[in-house]
Amino acid sequence: MNSGVVKIYSVEDSAQPGYQPKPSLTLKLTLRYEEQRLGINRLYLSRQNQAEIEKVIRVPRQDSISNQDVAILESGSQYSIDYTQTVQDVYPPCLDLSLVKVEQNYEVPT
Repeated sequence: MNSGVVKIYSVEDSAQPGYQPKPSLTLKLTLRYEEQRLGINRLYLSRQNQAEIEKVIRVPRQDSISNQDVAILESGSQYSIDYTQTVQDVYPPCLDLSLVKVEQNYEVPT
């Protein structure tokens, strides 16, 4: 887990009732990650589903991570989590997160 640090955020609606939804980020976790190889099968399957997976990262297993969350790498790049997959036969327990580039960046709370 030496590629860097990723922050996992949940996306919530911060608009007042009756107003247009305004997505905002709430920090859930800060984790170290290891970048994984993006396999050709995973790349083509993502294209069939109209999603362009750009990265796959491996993080320590956390049950609170879902495909509704946003991952922000220390470079500032924002990605939506497309798919979470438990890695079998490794210690400590890990998750692989398939990341899709966010079309429009969220405001990051400071």
